[in-house]
Amino acid sequence: MSVGEEVRTEQTKPQQSLGTAAARNLATTTKSVPQMQEISSRWLLRMLPWVDIQGGTYRVNRRLTFAVGDGRLTFVKTGDRVEVIPAELGELPALRSYEDEEVLFEIARRCEQREIAAGEVIASFGSPSDELYLLAHGRVEKVGTGPYGDDESLGVLADGAYFGDDALLNEDAIWEYTARALTPCTVLVLPRAEFAQIAERSDTLREHLQQLRSIPSQRSNKYGEKEIDLAAGHSGEPDIPHTFVDYEARPREYELSVAQTVLRIHTRVADLYNQPMNQTEQQIRLTVEALKERQEHELINNRDFGLLHNCEYDQRIQPHDGVPGPDDLDELLSRRRGTKLLLAHPRAIAAFGRELNKRGLVPETIDMSGNRIPTWRGVPIFPCNKIPVTSERTTSIIAMRTGESDQGVIGLRASGIPDEIEPSLSVRFMGINEQAIIKYLVTAYYSAAVLVPDALGVLENVEIGRWR
Repeated sequence: MSVGEEVRTEQTKPQQSLGTAAARNLATTTKSVPQMQEISSRWLLRMLPWVDIQGGTYRVNRRLTFAVGDGRLTFVKTGDRVEVIPAELGELPALRSYEDEEVLFEIARRCEQREIAAGEVIASFGSPSDELYLLAHGRVEKVGTGPYGDDESLGVLADGAYFGDDALLNEDAIWEYTARALTPCTVLVLPRAEFAQIAERSDTLREHLQQLRSIPSQRSNKYGEKEIDLAAGHSGEPDIPHTFVDYEARPREYELSVAQTVLRIHTRVADLYNQPMNQTEQQIRLTVEALKERQEHELINNRDFGLLHNCEYDQRIQPHDGVPGPDDLDELLSRRRGTKLLLAHPRAIAAFGRELNKRGLVPETIDMSGNRIPTWRGVPIFPCNKIPVTSERTTSIIAMRTGESDQGVIGLRASGIPDEIEPSLSVRFMGINEQAIIKYLVTAYYSAAVLVPDALGVLENVEIGRWR
């Protein structure tokens, strides 16, 4: 018998039992609840201490500070020409709070564009400082002299930074370090002579600079806060200094942000298709999960209160070799006391792991809710996929001290709102429309506050795509 005849004989045999396709019509199917790929671990929401506030606003009172500015500049690129936005010059310490747009425009116009090759020395230690440098693109390392005469790295500057700003206020300023380009750099240079010419013709700028030069006469500590006069180590009957603690006149206030959506469910679905799972409950559950994902994204990226945008610039550092190495994380941790946690994109954690492997180091791990979390110097490194990765395959690593008692970073919420299902999260019935659709308003209120600047630090421009 041929193969074809065997197949035909097999197909013509009568069925001897019930088929599985028909049997399934009588069987009870075991189902899972609706699954959702967007759900992540959301370690930031879990580890951030939450403070309940009233009135929707949280005010951060601080001691009066005399700091005059330490910001970052923004540039506009047209073809191969780069220009600084005039209003951004107000981030320079010498021009902080100065608002004469015509003068700022003239200062921006006087800036000369220069291209610096990798390895080139831009300024040498001990030489006269007579130029201001605005770094539009590239990386510059500041190198000083160590206690034993060796070169010592004082930090790395990246896009938007500036250096040499002492030249604008002090004619006798000298370079206290050597500035060397690590990569090809585009800089804008403003000679002190050009700035002096503008100041001579502008009464407002001249008055502003005179007021600014009087600020150093105010006694302040190393953080720029008004000094509290004390006496110690004295004997006899000297005059004891009188003092008081001054506060900021206009402290920052954080208002609660909101994330909302309207969930719609047809009454026919809610009435007839509720077994074995309640359709309304599952719809609300998945909507709440999406809302929490957005909440964590906003806590990281929101321009008003997000962690990446509210970190002070003197608490932002650059990796020395691009990739996140142990030395970079040590530098990040050294900027603050009592760092409680690190947040990093999973790919940044993998890049850090590769650097540890090259050095033969194995990080310790701790158990957090059944998960093994890697640590560095005893500080857990939590994954957070809300930290953005740029097109250049760079990202950031965030370090935080948390809690009100430690003057750290805190989350803000409003517990006890109407129709609350979780603290500061409510599901409110909005009625049924003429199309028989039930509507629910799902709302979450939240924000975050940095109580003192050194509670939050960021390791920026971390390369995650380098393999070697």
